[in-house]
Amino acid sequence: MPVSDLDLILAIDAGTTGVTALLVNAAGQIAHSGYTEFPQHFPADGRVEHDLGDIWAATLSATQQVLDQNVGVITAIGITNQRETICFWDRETMGAPRRAIVWQDRRTAGMCQSMRELGLEPEISALTGLRLDPYFSATKIAWVRENDPDTWAHVVSGRVAIGTVDSYLIARMTRGLEHLTDATNASRTLLYDISTGDWSQHLCDLFGVPLHALPAITSSYGVIATTDPDVFLGLSVPISGVAGDQQAALVGQAGFSVGDAKCTYGTGSFLLAHTGSTARMSTHGLLTTVALQHPDGHRDFALEGAIFVTGAAVQWLRDGLGIIDTAEDVEELAASVPDSGGVVFVPALTGLAAPDWDPLARGLIIGITRGTTSAHVARATLEGIAFEVRDVVQLMAMEAGVHLRRLAIDGGAAANNLLCQIQADQLGIPVDRSQELQTTGLGAAFLAGLGSGMWSGFEEISSMRSSSGTFMPGERDEESFARWRRAVERSRDWAR
Repeated sequence: MPVSDLDLILAIDAGTTGVTALLVNAAGQIAHSGYTEFPQHFPADGRVEHDLGDIWAATLSATQQVLDQNVGVITAIGITNQRETICFWDRETMGAPRRAIVWQDRRTAGMCQSMRELGLEPEISALTGLRLDPYFSATKIAWVRENDPDTWAHVVSGRVAIGTVDSYLIARMTRGLEHLTDATNASRTLLYDISTGDWSQHLCDLFGVPLHALPAITSSYGVIATTDPDVFLGLSVPISGVAGDQQAALVGQAGFSVGDAKCTYGTGSFLLAHTGSTARMSTHGLLTTVALQHPDGHRDFALEGAIFVTGAAVQWLRDGLGIIDTAEDVEELAASVPDSGGVVFVPALTGLAAPDWDPLARGLIIGITRGTTSAHVARATLEGIAFEVRDVVQLMAMEAGVHLRRLAIDGGAAANNLLCQIQADQLGIPVDRSQELQTTGLGAAFLAGLGSGMWSGFEEISSMRSSSGTFMPGERDEESFARWRRAVERSRDWAR
C-alpha cells in the first residue's frame, strides 16, 4: 500500500513521570507532540508507586493534545514504556486494586538479600541475564503476594492480571481483549528465560507467580492488536510496535548493528550496546537484555548498563535544594566555575545500579569546604553523571570486549552542552547527540511503522537519523575520576 504524505504514526511514550504522545510522519519527523505529567507516590522510605488511573488519564490527555493538532491519518500506533514497573488490574472493569510498584522502588532489597544468601542468584542470572535486585519485576510481584492478600486472591482466581505498563495500556486500549507484552519488556521481569524466549515455569514457581496471570509475549513490531474506538478517543488503529523505553531509544538512534551503542539521559541513564544475535552474559554488573524481537521470532540482544539517578539528580537540585529554578539552569551554574573544587556527588538517591549494584547505597556529597558554593555542587552533579556512564563503558570494554567507537546520546539532559563535553572527555570517544532528543518515542514510532509497512526496513530508518552535533574528547581528568571511585565506596551499604 503506497504511503501518503498525510499518513502518521501515533507513538505513546509512557515514562516515569509523564506520558508523551507523538505524531510522526513518513519522513520520520515529529509533526506534533503532547505531554501530561502524572503524580508520584512515595508511601514510605524507598517506596515509589503510580496510580494506574493516573497513567491512563495522562495517556488520554497527551493523545488528545496531538489529535487536536492533527490533520493527517493515523495508520498505526507504537507504545514504549517505563520498564520493570509492575501493574495489577481487573480484567473486566480495568480498575486497579492497588497502585503499581515502580522500577525505582527498593522495598524488596531484604527479599533479594535473603534469596542471595540462599545461593539463588547465580541460577537466576544464568536464566535471565539479570541480577537479583529490587529493580526488576519479580520480587515486586512476590511482595504483593506476601503483603496484599486481597489483590493476590484475585490474581490467583484469574480476575486480576499482572503486567508491565505496556501490557496495561494495550489492555485499556483494547477494552480488555488483549493481554500482551513484547520480548524486550518481558526480558526485564526476572521471569523470562533469555535462552528460550518465553516465560520460565521454574522462575514463576521460584517467585510464586501464577503463569496464567502474565501476558502473552509478542514480537516488538508487527500488528498485535487493534484499539477500540469506544475507549480510545474514537481510534480504531492497529498497534504494531511495542518496546521498553531503552530498547525503543536504541531503535530511535538506528542502533541496528553489532557495536552500536546509545545512552539516554533521562530520570536515570541507560547505556545499551548491540551485541547481535548473541546473548552475552555478564558477571560483573552489566545486564543482558533483548534488544528487539522480529516477527519471525528471531531476537537481537544488547548489553546494558543501568544507572538509576542522573536527570533525577538535577531535579533534586531544583526541588530538594532549591539552588536552581529550572533543570536547564544547571548548565549555566555549573559552567560558572572551572571545576568542582574537589566536591564529589554520588547520586545514589535510590541505591546504586551498574556497575556496583548496591540497593543500600545512598547519595553522598563529599569534599565540601568553606569555599564550596552551589556552583561547585552543580558541577559535581554533571561530573557524577558522566562518571557513572564512564564506569559502565569501562566495564563493557573489560568484561565483554565491547569497545565503543562513538556514543550516540539522547534524552532531556543531553541538551546540556557542558554535560556532553564532560562525557566526551571522560570516555575519550566522540559523543554524537541526536537531533531529536525524544528518541524513545521516535523509536516506538519506527517500530510501529515497520510493523505496519510505512517503512521498508532498518536501512530506511537509519537514513532518517540525524545529529545535532558531535562533542570531541579533550583532556581526561583522571584525578577527579579517582576521587569519584573513592566516594562511591563510601556511599555503599549506608542504609543497612
